[in-house]
Amino acid sequence: MEQKALRDIKKGEFFTLKPYEEPKDSQVFTKGDYDRSTKTFGCTRFSDFCDERFFKGSRIVYVGFTF
Repeated sequence: MEQKALRDIKKGEFFTLKPYEEPKDSQVFTKGDYDRSTKTFGCTRFSDFCDERFFKGSRIVYVGFTF
């Protein structure tokens, strides 16, 4: 498990908001496009693509887990 800033991971990469070794589908997000007007990244849940959240690029996320 590795922690990174959201702006440092690639578009489409999976991440979690908390350090889970084996997260459930509802705890995994994918990074989306950058929104210039709000200066945030749109991120969707893996289990529900209609659930989109917007996070700043400085948000610490966790990658490198078994999924």
